[in-house]
Amino acid sequence: MDLTSWVILPFLLGSVGIYGLLKLLQRLRSSAYIQDAVVVITGATSGLGKECAKVFYEAGAQVVLCGRNEEGLKDVIKQLCLIRGGAMKFHKPHMVIFDLSDVEAVASAAREILHLVGKVDILINNAGVSYRGAIVDTKLSVDRTIMDTNYFGPVALTKALLPSMIQKKGGHIVVISSVQGKISIPFRSALMDKTTAEGRTPEEVAQIVLRAVGERSKDVLVAGPLPTLAVYLRVLAPKLFFSLMAARAKKERKFKDS
Repeated sequence: MDLTSWVILPFLLGSVGIYGLLKLLQRLRSSAYIQDAVVVITGATSGLGKECAKVFYEAGAQVVLCGRNEEGLKDVIKQLCLIRGGAMKFHKPHMVIFDLSDVEAVASAAREILHLVGKVDILINNAGVSYRGAIVDTKLSVDRTIMDTNYFGPVALTKALLPSMIQKKGGHIVVISSVQGKISIPFRSALMDKTTAEGRTPEEVAQIVLRAVGERSKDVLVAGPLPTLAVYLRVLAPKLFFSLMAARAKKERKFKDS
């Protein structure tokens, strides 16, 4: 082994060791931040919201589950209460029932949340509605419902809870959105979609959200192969892209909660 190798090898090994130590410290810091934090999750009855409730609860957070379906929220809480084991301290989960599209109900819900837990460390704006339909066939009431639920509702809830974060000089606001906010898709004119990234399960995305919050990430893109391909297809072959998406959308033209 020549002199250069003697110099470079220890440097490389030292760099790897330092990197590993930094990652370990980052994980420990992330775990400490999540544990005992108060996490408010909207749309917590199913899908990504439900999985976020599980992963944050398992990480030691105190979760507040929000949604319109009381029975659905109770069912999620029952599932959370079955999670036990190890030395982890588990907090009692809470639920707050309200319609995100009702601004007055949102303000009341925010007061109820603060009354229950006293503060909010992390707000996960996950709830939303989805719609497929042509512009000419879409009633204005549908546009209003989608905007109230997917935009004004989360904005109202964030504004209502933000003062408590400012008062304690800390907090984290998560907004779950879709790649469809970056590319236009036929029959999605009214949409601000909240769907889980294709190619990823809600469980996987929930873990990514947990890690992103713990690491204080500001922008996280989760896209499977199909959405990634769609972006390239939209740019390189727009006519083909729109014809394919229009054909797909026509088969699924329905209003649904996500």
